[in-house]
Amino acid sequence: MIPASHPLWLVGFRPFFTLACLSGLILPPAWALIFGGHLPAPATPFSSLQWHAHEMFFGFGWAVLGGFLLTSTKNWVNIRGYHGPALMLLAAAWLIERLAMSFGGQWPALLFWLANNLFLGCIVAMLLWTLIRHRETDSYRDNAFFLVMLPGFIVAKYLMLAGNDFSAGYTMAIGLFRLAFLVMLERTLTGFMKAAFQAEILRHPKLDMAIKLLGLLLVVEFLLPRQLGAALALALAILLGFRFFFWKPHLAFRRIDIGIMYVGYLAIVGQLLVEALGHVVDFVWIGSVSVHLFTVGAMGCVIPAMIIRIAKGHTGRKVVFDGLDRAVLYLMLITLLVRVILPQIVPAAYLVWIDLSAALWASAFAIVGWRYIPILMRPRLDGREH
Repeated sequence: MIPASHPLWLVGFRPFFTLACLSGLILPPAWALIFGGHLPAPATPFSSLQWHAHEMFFGFGWAVLGGFLLTSTKNWVNIRGYHGPALMLLAAAWLIERLAMSFGGQWPALLFWLANNLFLGCIVAMLLWTLIRHRETDSYRDNAFFLVMLPGFIVAKYLMLAGNDFSAGYTMAIGLFRLAFLVMLERTLTGFMKAAFQAEILRHPKLDMAIKLLGLLLVVEFLLPRQLGAALALALAILLGFRFFFWKPHLAFRRIDIGIMYVGYLAIVGQLLVEALGHVVDFVWIGSVSVHLFTVGAMGCVIPAMIIRIAKGHTGRKVVFDGLDRAVLYLMLITLLVRVILPQIVPAAYLVWIDLSAALWASAFAIVGWRYIPILMRPRLDGREH
């Protein structure tokens, strides 16, 4: 067991980015094997599709989001933040949930329920406590969105696993992650573009707020009439597309480490357009295009770049993407092509595209984990504590 004083437990991104790398390596190939009939479905009360969606959003996705928010919230409100035993308990709860979701089908009902809800309930409560208790020193007024978003994830998780509400659950989960990504991209790209190119990107308070409010409303898209949901998704896509052209993409795409975040931004726009189209036109896509535009295009492209950047910058290292770092990002771009585009062109090879995209995704996270998990387990180079 790694003691509480170990560098791994100094700050939230260290254990949870480690878990994100490991789950990013394991979960997609496991799903490809299950989907292809080479591995039995997990022994749980849920369907294999529920398992896959839940594990990618609430296993992998929340390892990333949890690590990011545990680190960011302490900086936003200027406190030390959770460390040591608190992070150990959260990481243990995350691992217990993975065991329950894959092997807990025969566990007593109460034990399974506790194992499956402990992590999300605890981390949401801890993050809310930080933001509410220290709201007077909060650097961002729009952190109020997180006060709504964070409890929403608990509802989305329940709906996703409830059986008849699976579609509502994954729609809500996508909406919540999409809003979190929009807030994160808005904040980080402003600084990245200024540091890399001395460029100011458009930040108009009313436009930014309209985008976030529309994003928040679309979290409950499944409750809205189809035409209204389509109109709101289209409106958000148009606003995001308009803003994109004022974010100087011609500069961003000169550097893969920043350009791939713009790809993630465009994937969100594409996902919204596909979603809107699906509400008004009976068009058949191959392979849940709307879902995978977001999960592979936005999450898959942005997350490795974010892990690399934070793992370097927050451990006292210079944030420079070397050849292997860039190779990871190109692997994720190829994964997006293979998982979303090629099935529309050659649908007969759908199983091949699933297997290949899972292998590419896993390869990218294997490289990230191999390179950065050892760094996450070592003290900062500059002598600072955390």
